[in-house]
Amino acid sequence: MPGIVIVGTQWGDEAKGKITDFLAGDADCVVRYNGGANAGHTVVVDGKTYKFRLIPSGVLQGKKVYIGNGVVVDPEVLLGELEDLRREGFNPDLHVSDRAHVVFDFHKLEDGLQEGLKGNLRAGTTRRGIGPTYSDKTARFGIRISDLLDEAVLRSKLKILVDFKQRLISHVYNEDVRLDEEEIFRKALNFGRSISSYVCDVSAEINGALDRGETVIFEGAQGTLLDIDHGIYPYGTSSNTIAGGACTGVGVSPKKIDKIIGVMKAYISRVGTGPVPTELKGEIGDRIREAGGEYGTVTGRPRRVGWLDLVPVKYSIRINGIDELVVTKLDVLNGVSPLKICIGYEYEGRRLDTIPANIRIFERCKPIYEELEGWDANINWKRVAEKGYDALPRQAKEYLERIEEHVKVPIRIVSVGPERRETIVLGG
Repeated sequence: MPGIVIVGTQWGDEAKGKITDFLAGDADCVVRYNGGANAGHTVVVDGKTYKFRLIPSGVLQGKKVYIGNGVVVDPEVLLGELEDLRREGFNPDLHVSDRAHVVFDFHKLEDGLQEGLKGNLRAGTTRRGIGPTYSDKTARFGIRISDLLDEAVLRSKLKILVDFKQRLISHVYNEDVRLDEEEIFRKALNFGRSISSYVCDVSAEINGALDRGETVIFEGAQGTLLDIDHGIYPYGTSSNTIAGGACTGVGVSPKKIDKIIGVMKAYISRVGTGPVPTELKGEIGDRIREAGGEYGTVTGRPRRVGWLDLVPVKYSIRINGIDELVVTKLDVLNGVSPLKICIGYEYEGRRLDTIPANIRIFERCKPIYEELEGWDANINWKRVAEKGYDALPRQAKEYLERIEEHVKVPIRIVSVGPERRETIVLGG
């Protein structure tokens, strides 16, 4: 099956980076299709931790990696990641879409100013300029990678955009900040020169690879509940995080997607604001956060954590058409007993089995729990991973089986640690 989409089924941070890296071993190329430097992917190989914000995780496997048109590219971050990889002995085979949009410093400034005005509707963004860049893209103000390679076009478009941003900053946000158009132009032109050898028509390249029967992994950033259309609006991101975003974010037909893999944590976590029905704020929540290292890859902010909520997972299965699931961080639940799984919501005496669009209703939803027996805290997960599924504790198997019974989708991979090798393929 050459076209494989990897998508998050929760609020992001499901360890998709590790799973992309793991599956990339049998792939020919990996293409990132949405988001920007606000999304961090962490991969651990032989005790070494690698953190990515733009470059697809498959780079560690020596694969061709692509940044699709649906991504917004922060020049500073991209060049920094390339430099870090070269320092570690990697020579990235990187390709960047000429149609991807560029994040400027004034976008980051605007991001922070917007958040300050939104009050209770603020999403808790990373302030990396993602939302304002997508806004400019939609309003047709945006600067694309291809523009950086044409000095006349870049100067013409920047003149309009910088003037517009200056008016916005001065007269709407009342900030005493002066944008230096010439400095912005110079930096953008230099960035274009730095990456010119990587720029290509990613859609043409990926379609060609698929037509040749090569295996392509489409790597999503964030999770379904942060999707701009189908997430918990407005507490999400500004791109389409769902599997359908792979088609628009790269430029391929839905007919060329053969498999959709959903990644879910054995519990839930999220960074940012908005309702989280199963959130844990006491001792158990703190224990899970510390055991799971639940701190943002990009921001370092502590993530909110909670019991596994299957309502979002079932919602994600419907929205994405997920064929199989990956459960990550099962090891984090060591010694927690009993374990709770949310199987539905109660709202004013009624049961809800999906996520309501009305935020006021969602905020008042109470989780309906099932309880399961937990497993021992002293598990040698490296040895379990070596022996496979049969070596899992009985209670862990029951936990996974109960998930499958509720969501009606098979679990094919279980991750029991951050290392690439701490991964169990069921039936394999």
